[in-house]
Amino acid sequence: MPGLSSLRNLRRHNRHERAGFALYTAAVAAARDPWFYATLLVPDTLDGRFDLIALHAFLLIHRIQASPAPGPDLSQAVFDAMFSDMDNNLRELGVSDLRVGKRVRAMWEAFHGRSTAYAQALDAADRNALAAALARNVWRGENPDASPEMLADYVLSQAANVAIQPLAELAVGKVLFLTPRDTMP
Repeated sequence: MPGLSSLRNLRRHNRHERAGFALYTAAVAAARDPWFYATLLVPDTLDGRFDLIALHAFLLIHRIQASPAPGPDLSQAVFDAMFSDMDNNLRELGVSDLRVGKRVRAMWEAFHGRSTAYAQALDAADRNALAAALARNVWRGENPDASPEMLADYVLSQAANVAIQPLAELAVGKVLFLTPRDTMP
């Protein structure tokens, strides 16, 4: 039987579920911009799309998780929405129930590794390290000319953009991602 503190945590988490889903939905919409696939030649594959969704979700989670309450709970809600969606998508693709858990765990591990590399580069304001991490992850080391640097510029601009958005707005699921064209010098 759950204790009183468990019930409080469940209620607090559920309070942010709708906002987390709305923020995640905005991240997915931003990741679907054709510019990434046509201009940067991000592979238009399941892996390529996952990487861009993960990148945009990371930008939100990175911004929110270090914020005061409800930051940690809200960042967890974005993460939960992402992996619930990944689970649902795998099932829709026909992945068997026995394999879904393993695939989601592999995706979680990939997201964690990417998030760690991106956070280190962002926190250090190191464009070169960010471009190298993006080349490794988005293009799996086989990147077209200049694309990782262009994506790094986009990420740096987008991180600055998300950083100035009020937590109160994010807490109700409102975020404004810039279009890729608005982030280019």
